[in-house]
Amino acid sequence: MRLLRRIADVLRTFWRQFNAPARYLSLGFLTLGGFLAGVMFWGGFNTALEITNTEEFCTSCHEMRDNVFEELKTTIHYSNRSGVRATCPDCHVPHDWTDKIARKMQASKEVWGNIFGTINTREKFLDQRLVLATHEWSRLKANDSLECRNCHDYDSMDLTRQASRAARTHRTFLATGEATCIDCHKGIAHRLPDMTGVPQGVQALPAEDAATH
Repeated sequence: MRLLRRIADVLRTFWRQFNAPARYLSLGFLTLGGFLAGVMFWGGFNTALEITNTEEFCTSCHEMRDNVFEELKTTIHYSNRSGVRATCPDCHVPHDWTDKIARKMQASKEVWGNIFGTINTREKFLDQRLVLATHEWSRLKANDSLECRNCHDYDSMDLTRQASRAARTHRTFLATGEATCIDCHKGIAHRLPDMTGVPQGVQALPAEDAATH
């Protein structure tokens, strides 16, 4: 109890000193100190934010490392002749700062799921796979496949080098604007869940077509 009282006294003394008006420090010094403290906080915050935007961080939990990341390794998004590789945050974290912060807030639910083992086994993951995929498809549908278009530019597409079906699909999209990337390009970076009973409009391109894009 004596130790607790001493700690409480120290904290009260510190708070009185912290909360008391400055008697000897100039306004300029306080302004400069506040500015420097703000810079340090902002730098630390953004550094921590960027650490969470790395593939190493995304795959630090076995749920991601042993399931979807292993699947990504077999696709053209991971290894290809040009050596340009998409990492987890390239597709799953918006690049715009405000949208990125909103996505990070949503990700707190994923931390909760990790703590309580929602998909901590392969069987649990497969049981929840359609739900998880549907959430991500809906997000990309709502933002017009923004993460896809951060790398893929319609104006730069050479449709003459695409398979005939893909070229016709892209021409139709460009002419009507009624679809977005994720409407067709499901299962190009990760395996599709069991689509039994899923409406036809939510299905993806056949694997042989998807692999050519």
